[in-house]
Amino acid sequence: MKPKLFIPGPTHVDQEILDALAQYPLGHRTGDYRELQSKVVAGIKDCLYTEQSVLVSTSSATGLMEAGVRNLSKKKVANFVCGAFSEKQAAITKVCGLDQDVFEVEWGQAITAEMVDDVLSNGDYDLVTVVFNETSTGVMNPLKEIAEVVNKYPEVLLMVDAVSGMMGVPIKIDEWGVDMALASVQKAWALPPGFAVTSLSDRALERSKSIPSAQKGFYFDFVRMHKAGEKSETPVTPSIPHLYGLSKQLDRIKAEGLDKRFARHKQMADRVRAWGKDRFGLYAQPGYESDTLTCFKNEAGIDLIELAAAMKSRNYLISGGYGALKGKTFRLAHMGDLQMDDINDVLKVLDEVIETL
Repeated sequence: MKPKLFIPGPTHVDQEILDALAQYPLGHRTGDYRELQSKVVAGIKDCLYTEQSVLVSTSSATGLMEAGVRNLSKKKVANFVCGAFSEKQAAITKVCGLDQDVFEVEWGQAITAEMVDDVLSNGDYDLVTVVFNETSTGVMNPLKEIAEVVNKYPEVLLMVDAVSGMMGVPIKIDEWGVDMALASVQKAWALPPGFAVTSLSDRALERSKSIPSAQKGFYFDFVRMHKAGEKSETPVTPSIPHLYGLSKQLDRIKAEGLDKRFARHKQMADRVRAWGKDRFGLYAQPGYESDTLTCFKNEAGIDLIELAAAMKSRNYLISGGYGALKGKTFRLAHMGDLQMDDINDVLKVLDEVIETL
């Protein structure tokens, strides 16, 4: 029996989704396929509150992180860093050879709108990258407020790593003015890994049209992807099982309702934080705690490696600290298709295991 996943990704996948993934494949240049992709893209647009472009990508989210900076910057990128995954975006920007400045806060702290405003008012940038939900620290940055600031600067686009936030909390693309919000599907979408999605604003698409192909590359050229998307196709062979899975998941999301889905995530987050706040301490800056995963300190002074091993022996997989926080923190995910009963169950077992350490 495989352990139930309470890690930040991949997350628990319901059997109904696994069954959908196993459907017989379609020819990806057929009308039946185009109908499938059209349904999926329309559903994602509804979930992201956007009427602009949505692209699907047979890749990890990292592919779209690279694609974003390659397609959207002609001048200089301002990378805002508050943990391991925003640090990764800065590293990708550097490897791509793009001009950049990196603005970093202490891990556990949030990127504030005021910080972004100060940077943009004193530099010549055309792209801001920020992580919405920093998976390594459990910090959820104030995306709406950051977007309001970026929108004050007409030449600056906003690219958001929404990997562990999308579908756990609202992201109102058009209302907030987010140019690109990317995510892989193994987090709050609750599918197996190997597929990614992104929104793309009209002005982001226009920027991509002005970028030389030598910078954009071939596989992740947003203009090519969008052009194919207008025909409900992809430029290259897609992962059809993931589209089947997304189609089924979108049906389930519609049945639950977006408001109820996001409320469920908030309730699970509140429950987890209340359980561990006094016992372990929360790593995230107060007021910026994530609603999809919680990163705990170790104020109780227990052996976190033994804790994870003992939980695994009981068929529950939790996550230790990531990157610089390895051995110092542990994380518990509360996203995707997990329900409050699942959270109460894992917390009960955690209580029992902790008593033995």
